[in-house]
Amino acid sequence: MISLDLPHARRLAFSCVRAQLVVTVLVAAVSWGVAGPRAAWSAGVGGGASTLASVAMALLAFGRLAGSGAERMLLAFYLGEIAKITVVIVVLVVALVFMRVNPVAMIAAYVATFLVYWVVLARALWSGRTAPAPADRGSDGGTPREMA
Repeated sequence: MISLDLPHARRLAFSCVRAQLVVTVLVAAVSWGVAGPRAAWSAGVGGGASTLASVAMALLAFGRLAGSGAERMLLAFYLGEIAKITVVIVVLVVALVFMRVNPVAMIAAYVATFLVYWVVLARALWSGRTAPAPADRGSDGGTPREMA
């Protein structure tokens, strides 16, 4: 079983946002070099949509509602996910309708920032930061005491 305490989960969520911001800047820089300033701007919009959505999710999911009971925590995550999806849709639609964007660069940056979730989660799992503390493990060293 994998468990996260709330402060660690909050740090993990905001480290994902920081990583998405870095990836957005990198993809925009590469886009500038490959296809010019319009592609760089488009990549910034695509990556920015994903990063902004992650900020909305993290703020809502780990805000005041998160630590006040299971039902309210679940509500906070649902509201965060709804806000995240809404932000992505609105930003991408506005960009496609009202701006002259390079759709390939925009979607490439969005996809690259989306992959950041998996990289951040994998790093957290492999580093062991999500495992229960050693004092909480049973005599076999791997099973939590409650399950042993």
